[in-house]
Amino acid sequence: MAEQALLHMHAITKTFPGVQALREVDLTVYPSEILALLGENGAGKSTLMKILNGVFAPNSGQIRWQGQAVVVHSPRAAQRLGISMIHQELALIPYLDVGKNIYLGREPQGVVPGTIDWRKLYQQAREQLDRLGLAVDPRTPVRYLSLAQQQMVEVAKAISLDARLIVMDEPTSSLTDNEVTTLFEQMRKLRAQGVSIVFISHRLNEVFQVADRVTVLRDGTLVGSKAIGELTQDEIIRMMVGREVADIYERHGETQRAEPILEVRNLTRRGVVSDVNFTLHRGEIVGLAGLVGAGRTELVETIFGIHPATSGQIILNGQPVRIKHPAQAIHYGIGLVPEDRKGQGLFLRMNVGTNVIVTLLAKLAGWGLIPWKQVKKIGEEFIQRLNIRTPSLQQRVRNLSGGNQQKVVIAKWLTREPKVLVLDEPTRGIDIGAKAEIHRLMRQLAQQGVGILMISSELPEVLGVSDRVLVMHEGRLVAEFDPRTATQDEIMSAATGAAKS
Repeated sequence: MAEQALLHMHAITKTFPGVQALREVDLTVYPSEILALLGENGAGKSTLMKILNGVFAPNSGQIRWQGQAVVVHSPRAAQRLGISMIHQELALIPYLDVGKNIYLGREPQGVVPGTIDWRKLYQQAREQLDRLGLAVDPRTPVRYLSLAQQQMVEVAKAISLDARLIVMDEPTSSLTDNEVTTLFEQMRKLRAQGVSIVFISHRLNEVFQVADRVTVLRDGTLVGSKAIGELTQDEIIRMMVGREVADIYERHGETQRAEPILEVRNLTRRGVVSDVNFTLHRGEIVGLAGLVGAGRTELVETIFGIHPATSGQIILNGQPVRIKHPAQAIHYGIGLVPEDRKGQGLFLRMNVGTNVIVTLLAKLAGWGLIPWKQVKKIGEEFIQRLNIRTPSLQQRVRNLSGGNQQKVVIAKWLTREPKVLVLDEPTRGIDIGAKAEIHRLMRQLAQQGVGILMISSELPEVLGVSDRVLVMHEGRLVAEFDPRTATQDEIMSAATGAAKS
C-alpha cells in the first residue's frame, strides 16, 4: 500500500526537552483523498505535520513522497515537493495587504526585470478569494480583517500554491457555518482535481461531513486508521481518549437564581454595540451566542475596558462603576479569557509559572522584589488544580498543547479569585477531553459563586453548559432562551435576525 501512496511517513519519532512528542508513528495519505488526523491536544498531530512541512526535523523515521524517500528540511522544500500547510497559528503579516500575503515570495514579475506586476498579483488574489466566496478587497491590510477572514486568507494562500497535498490544521476553528460550508465545498473540488488533504479538527461532526478516512494519534503514538464509514463518533472518541466520554457537557440541574453580580444597562459603544441590557447572577453561567460579527467580543471588551463604552452603565454588586481600562476591571474582580489565547492571553516566550502568576505580580512584588518561593507554590497549586500537563513550571508555555495553554490562561485569572469571569470561545481548538475538563471547571467556579459569561460559536456547548442563553445580532441583544427547552434552530433563527423571543 505504501508504494501506491502519495505520502508515507514511517516510524517517525520526535522528542523535545522533557517531552516525547512522537513515538514511531506511521501516516499514509493516498491520492485524491481527505484524511482526518485526529487526537487530543498533545497527541502529536501538529508536530507530525510540522515535520512533514520541514519546520521540525525528526529524530528518526523516513518520509516517502510518491514512492521516493525524501528529506524535507524547510517549508520551502515542502512547497517544492507540492506540500502546503495551513498552520493553526496564523502565519500572515498583519501590515501587508491580503494580496501581498497570498503571493509573498511568489510575486508575478513585471515587464521590466526585477519589478513586480502588481495589477496581475491583485487580479490573481481576487480570483483566489472569489473561489472561497470571501468578499474582501485584496488591497486591504490583514490587520483590519477578523480572525475568520484571516483564516480564509490562509486557505486562499495554500490553494494558490497548486499543491498536491494540503495540510489544514484546525482551519474551521474561527469560521462561521457558512464559511465552513464554503471551505468544505472547496476541499471536495480540490479532491476531485486530484489534490489530497490532511484535515486536523476537534469537531467530529465536520470530520463525518468531509473526510474519507480517519487516522488517530494518542500520546504521540498511532492508534489506528479506518475508513470513515467504518466508524461512529463514539468509536472515534474512544480511540482518541482511551475511555468512554458519556456526556461532554455534563447537563446539570436547574440553578437557583442568586443575587445579581453584574448588571449592564443600555451599554453602547458607538458603531459596534447598541443599547445592551442584561443581568448576570452570582453562580450563574450565561451563554452569549451569535454569528461572527454580531458584537459578542466587542461587548465583553467594552465591559472589560479594552474599548470603553460610549454610554450606558455597568453595575457590580449593586454599585455603579466606571471601567475605562482593563486595570480597573481587574480591580473590580473581572477576568477576561480572550478568544485569541496566543496573541492576547499568554506570554508565549515565558514559562508556565510566570504566565500563571502574572496578574498577581504587582501584588506579590513588594519593594520591587518577587518572592519566587511563593510564586512556585502558587504555580504548582494551580497546575495540580487545573490538571495542566507540563513537565515543570519552567516549561515555555508555547510548547504546551492548546488545551493546556487555555488552562494556563484560566489559571492566570483564578489566582485573583474573580467575581466575574468572561470566557470568549473557551474551548475553541481544544480536544474533547480538555473541553470536558474546562466545562467541569466552569461548573465548579459557578458553584463557588463566580458569575460566568461565556461566548461560544458551538451551539451544543451553549445549550449544554449555560443556565441562560443570550443571543446577539448586529450589536444588539435580540433574544433570551432557557437552554433546557430551547433548540439550536431557535437560537440560530434569532442570531440571523429571522426571529426574536
